[in-house]
Amino acid sequence: MAHYYMEPSRTFSEFLLIPNLTLKSSTPANVSLKTPITKFKKGEEPAISLNIPFSSAVMQSVSDHNMATALARCGGISFIFGSQSIEDQAAMVRKVKEYKAGFVVSRSNLKPEQTLQDVLDLKEENGHSTVAITEDGTSTGKLLGIVTSRDYRLSRDALDKPIHSFMTPFSSLIYGKAGMSLPEANDLIWDNKLNCLPIVDEQQYLQHLVFRKDYDSDKENPLGLLDENKSYIVGAGINTKDYLERVPALVAAGVDVLVIDSSDGYSEWQYETVKWVKQNFDVKIGAGNVVDREGFLYLVESGADFVKVGIGGGSICITREQKGIGRGQASAIIEVAEARQQYYEETGIYVPICSDGGIVHDYHITLALAMGADFVMMGRYFARFDESPTKKLKVGNNFVKEFWGEGSNRARNWQRYDTGGKSGLVFEEGVDSYVPYAGTLKENLDKTISKIKSTMCNCGSLSIEELQRTARITLVSATSLVEGGAHDVMLKDSTMSGE
Repeated sequence: MAHYYMEPSRTFSEFLLIPNLTLKSSTPANVSLKTPITKFKKGEEPAISLNIPFSSAVMQSVSDHNMATALARCGGISFIFGSQSIEDQAAMVRKVKEYKAGFVVSRSNLKPEQTLQDVLDLKEENGHSTVAITEDGTSTGKLLGIVTSRDYRLSRDALDKPIHSFMTPFSSLIYGKAGMSLPEANDLIWDNKLNCLPIVDEQQYLQHLVFRKDYDSDKENPLGLLDENKSYIVGAGINTKDYLERVPALVAAGVDVLVIDSSDGYSEWQYETVKWVKQNFDVKIGAGNVVDREGFLYLVESGADFVKVGIGGGSICITREQKGIGRGQASAIIEVAEARQQYYEETGIYVPICSDGGIVHDYHITLALAMGADFVMMGRYFARFDESPTKKLKVGNNFVKEFWGEGSNRARNWQRYDTGGKSGLVFEEGVDSYVPYAGTLKENLDKTISKIKSTMCNCGSLSIEELQRTARITLVSATSLVEGGAHDVMLKDSTMSGE
């Protein structure tokens, strides 16, 4: 006989936080949002922690190398989308890992016998205005010169003009020596009013480039998520079909964390995938998605380092509508968090959980954390920013960005589905849409973090762990939802727009 859950499936919008005593020490400046992303034993530290509880979704329209670098710089993590070739995904991972706390491996390199046209083509391809000219045209070749936009004039110079005739030669360059510290490199940049400083070894072979703009960026982002080599931490999504080939390539590229991307993670395919990865590689891996105790414990048993929670709650996800499976996100988080706590008490092993989907308002993030999530994964939230892979478009009088689900035909992500075919989706679990353009990631993230910290202060909590222990959460009625917004007044903006 079927098992029935007669308690309604709850969403975040059905709950509010009740304030606790706000102490004098409860100020946003004292709040830490550091949170674990990988499992750990009681009394030990997790191998990887986030400095802010944010991850961007495993989606073509959200998480590429640009988003991964930008979010890691702010303290979070991106999982680069897996619905692309193994080679392209690995290349994106390598690009993120090249950002080494200010020391950047040059990705724009040419030979001295190439031409101005080659410089312009390379600039068009990757947007870089600084090109390192090496003997063999590689990022680690013998440095012979540098080309910037100041070295040529399109109105005067012929496109077939050889690079060696207009580059700034090595003899005229100010450069740093391999092994110097970032502060030393930045002193050279500032003392000599440089935009870029090449770092070379004793044989003049190029090691890194240090840019003035990266120095400014690092100062503005003290929470940057770095590994022990001072490179940004990056994740990547995999599936349960080609993991035997994809995982080795991603590990070789330097990926820090993997996650299996599926609408339903309670499957033997995921169990076997996690088992194989843990047996063959020293890399962290998350699994999911699940919505209940049984699914969570099944994936924990497989060796998962974290578990992703949520089915059908994403803004472009129509899994519930198409297949009739899923659960309200709040109900799912509450049950899985209770199972996680019991598992921790019995084994002494803490397995982080990620809330994936169901976030409509910023305060929903705080609710997810209070209910037991260690971090949240979001797609729509990040798709709106400059750093997402899609172009900014004008639709009517508004600027938007495209946003489509990995379960849509546009994504062509057949392998994501454990029972998917290779010739196309029989039906879709995601839609193709627009989201309002919102500007830069950091500007919006700073606002969201300010709201979270302020709410945590109202709850008397200075850490996510304390919020999870002491939060008081109440159900709300439909009437109180209306009461919670502006009501019984005429808003000035709407009044003025009607004139």
